[in-house]
Amino acid sequence: MNLDRREFLTGVAASGACAGAAAVPSHALRQDAPFRLKYAPPLGMFREHCPDPVDQVKFIADHGFRAIEDNGMASRGIEVQERIRAELDRHGMEMGVFVASADFAKVDFASDDPAVGDAIVARMQKAVEVARRVGAKWCTVVPGCYDDRREWDYQTARVIDNLRRAAAVCEPAGLTMVLEPLNWWRDHPRVFLTKIPQAFLICRGVNSPACKILFDLYHQQITEGNLTGNLDAAWSEVAYVQIGDHPGRCEPGTGEIHYQHLFRHLHGKGYQGILGMEHGKSKGGKEGELAVIAAYRRADAF
Repeated sequence: MNLDRREFLTGVAASGACAGAAAVPSHALRQDAPFRLKYAPPLGMFREHCPDPVDQVKFIADHGFRAIEDNGMASRGIEVQERIRAELDRHGMEMGVFVASADFAKVDFASDDPAVGDAIVARMQKAVEVARRVGAKWCTVVPGCYDDRREWDYQTARVIDNLRRAAAVCEPAGLTMVLEPLNWWRDHPRVFLTKIPQAFLICRGVNSPACKILFDLYHQQITEGNLTGNLDAAWSEVAYVQIGDHPGRCEPGTGEIHYQHLFRHLHGKGYQGILGMEHGKSKGGKEGELAVIAAYRRADAF
């Protein structure tokens, strides 16, 4: 177990706080300073230290993070959503993305069926309510699969049409849909949206501040690479970034992506948004959770 003394003591203190150990001084729970960028752990990443999602928010804040994200927020009960929002407000933290629409099994936004379009609008109306409750400004949208019996450009046009209808729901509420291109050959075969230039074209076609790009560095390393180049080329449409090293989809430093360089690049561009930590852990247990925090401390020291 190769933990330095600071990491070990931080983990012990934080674990005691979640268990109600009042003898631990509050300053022992805090890292030296907040992270320079807004890395956002998902609820559940630190469940070994704090099983309760509200306690996890406090744990995350006490370790210098300034935001969270939660793909499954829309499926949580209203009372839990409200408690999470109150804890975020108490710590001055931001809420990142939750998933508003993501069908990996069938044609969705590429469909020309009016009933499918109506269902998309209904999902976005629900997303607006969730966002209002938890204070979210962004929600993830995956446009679904493609139809191999129809010309690709017709499908792109339908995706734009359906996103315009969805944007008409989100824009007045101040909610931004972020479209997530996914890798197709390893994790998500048959998905319609796979590359950043494709997402850029669609966002330009929708032409709404409520429709932007979620740039997932893990997926894009697999599908096309050229991460800084594509970030720069698509910058006007990028509203959110997610993290995961490759191979393995774990914390920075466990794969081939040079995250310290990417974080420096984003900081230099003046990025003020959230970087969602949508990845697993390379080690299990509390040790693995502390290793994630240590990895971000190293990568954030650019």
